[in-house]
Amino acid sequence: MNRIRYLLDEHVSYSLRKAVKNHDSDIVVRRIGEAGVPSVGTLDPDILIWCEANSFSLVTNNRKTMPGHLKDHLAGGNHVPGIFVLNPNLTMGETGYELSLIAGTSEPEEFTDQLIYLPVTE
Repeated sequence: MNRIRYLLDEHVSYSLRKAVKNHDSDIVVRRIGEAGVPSVGTLDPDILIWCEANSFSLVTNNRKTMPGHLKDHLAGGNHVPGIFVLNPNLTMGETGYELSLIAGTSEPEEFTDQLIYLPVTE
C-alpha cells in the first residue's frame, strides 16, 4: 500500500508533525522551508505544483484562498494528491490523530484533486 505523505504549509505549527508521528512514526511529514521542499514564502500555486510533482498532500489552514488556488490548478490541467484543511476547533492531538488515521486507512489516490476539511471522522 502506498502511503499518503504530508507537506505542512508554512503557517501550520511544526508541532503538528510531532502530533502525527506520535500516532504513526512511519508517516512522512515535511514542512515548507525544510531542505528539499518549497521554501518559506513560496506562492500557493507553486506549492500545489510541487505537491503534484512529488506526490505530497498539502496540509493547510488556508480556508480563504486555497479553494480558488485549487480551482485554478485543476483548470490548468494539473492535479494534486489532496489538500487537507485544518479545523481550528480541533486540538493538535486530535488533528494528528485525524491525519494519521487518514494515512493509515486510505490510498493516496482517494483524495486526488480534492479539498478535504478536517475532521473526516465526524
